[in-house]
Amino acid sequence: MSINLQKGQRISLKKEAPNLTRVMCGLGWDVAKKDGGFFSSFSPDFDLDAFVICLNDQQKLNSKSDIIYFANLRHSSGAITHLGDNLTGEGAGDDEQIIVDLPTIPAKISKLLFMVNIYDSKKRKQEFSQVQNAFVRLVDLSNNKEIARYQLSGNEYENKTGLVLGEVYRHNDEWKMAAIGNGFNANGIGEIAQRYI
Repeated sequence: MSINLQKGQRISLKKEAPNLTRVMCGLGWDVAKKDGGFFSSFSPDFDLDAFVICLNDQQKLNSKSDIIYFANLRHSSGAITHLGDNLTGEGAGDDEQIIVDLPTIPAKISKLLFMVNIYDSKKRKQEFSQVQNAFVRLVDLSNNKEIARYQLSGNEYENKTGLVLGEVYRHNDEWKMAAIGNGFNANGIGEIAQRYI
């Protein structure tokens, strides 16, 4: 049975799924409906970009190739694969998915930060309080069972254009997951990456 994580909660993936090797991190969202009837202004579709930043044990990026996103869909080790960019968030279920093969993650990587950013947010005047039903979830690909899910509340993220959703990290030779849910402002993935150099 899936665990509904609370902000800041940590779980052991070994305990929840003892034989876990391949996991899917799914991200989904809906855009809040605008009030105002037929003549209300329509904003462009929200393009949320899910991405992973791989950090070393000093909480730093080893190289630019350790960012897995729409322009770099596969880590050089083959351990992390982004399944592609969803430009609108339409439809039910996951809008973007990232596959992680835990045993093949290089030893120099100790933490995976799962993040999401609103593409071109300043130009489009978009931020996360306009997004509803955002979630991140982890699924065991050996049986397609959901291990954990973290549901985000949009009101908490007013004026934020990016979120650290959660992290998967090494601790005493096992992998753990933490629900983070911290919002931030940044103009694109490159600017976000600068924080970890």
